[in-house]
Amino acid sequence: MRTQRQRAIVFATAALGGIWLVATAGYFISQRLKVTAEKVQAFGAARELNGLSGTERARAIAKLADMLNQLPAEERQRLRLGRATDKWFTQMTEAEKGAFIEATLPTGFKQMITAFEQLAEEKRRRAVDDALKRLREASAKADAGSPSGEARAERPPISPELEAKVREIGLRTFFSQSSAQTKAELAPLLEEMQRVMESGRLMRRQ
Repeated sequence: MRTQRQRAIVFATAALGGIWLVATAGYFISQRLKVTAEKVQAFGAARELNGLSGTERARAIAKLADMLNQLPAEERQRLRLGRATDKWFTQMTEAEKGAFIEATLPTGFKQMITAFEQLAEEKRRRAVDDALKRLREASAKADAGSPSGEARAERPPISPELEAKVREIGLRTFFSQSSAQTKAELAPLLEEMQRVMESGRLMRRQ
């Protein structure tokens, strides 16, 4: 009886040890595969898009878009505000830029634009104000402690000219008529406006 019990204890201990080893290995593998802002920056810095062509070039652009989409919203925002993908973006063709923007805009952003356009004028103005305020706060936070932060501190999240056009023309019309370059500059505002509207704060405010 004692021998059977000892065997059961040994087997149970071995099983628990095996589970622990598998779980630990799985954790380290997931951490290694996890996409971070630093990995996105390293991916872009490790190769020149102009040095690629054909299928290799298309795969590289698709890989960069996929990495961006896997980032948490805050990290993706930090990269956009820091213009981390500008080097590659300027080397893309117009068709590549358009496809890249479509691939990396937040899920449901078109529905967000539709909902935004249906708001009363005052609420649309408030949504833009809230989004810009949060973008400025995020930009200031990203600049803090950064060696290049001082140089970026004076640059607004989006240009005053772009902000004025969004307010004057309307988000849907302006977005549909804009170039890929302008859409890229507008992307941080679109993402932040989506978060503002999804939070429900805009609807709760009187």
